[in-house]
Amino acid sequence: MKRLITFILLVFTLTLNAQKIDYNTDDGFVAEGYDVTEYFNNKAVKGKSSFTYTHDNVKYKFANKANLDKFKSTPDKFIPEYGGYCAYAIAKGKKVSIDPKTFEIRDGKLYLFYNSWGTNTLKKWLKEGANTLKTEADKNWKNLKTK
Repeated sequence: MKRLITFILLVFTLTLNAQKIDYNTDDGFVAEGYDVTEYFNNKAVKGKSSFTYTHDNVKYKFANKANLDKFKSTPDKFIPEYGGYCAYAIAKGKKVSIDPKTFEIRDGKLYLFYNSWGTNTLKKWLKEGANTLKTEADKNWKNLKTK
């Protein structure tokens, strides 16, 4: 019986650890403090310090109370794919930070991209085939998502 309980506790602990997602929290917030609900209005809007919320042990900022409340009611709808890392880079097997102003809503999900020094990965994502890259990113994220 002791062995069974020990085994169950070990499996439970491993499961909890395996499910911890590594979120991109540059500047201390997901999406560098941009309001993740506003992306679904096709806008990149900086959140305000007066409207912050912690979900899954990471912080988010929102532009106003209504957006904060919207997130609280259905957070999974607004959380960026791949922990908020660059979707194109995840497809290539790497975690790379993002430019919070470079994004795409695809199939009701938020994808963020790197855009600096003349490299706009959203353009590459679209040119190389977003659906194919998304499939690759989904596969790669399984190995990259944990801390």
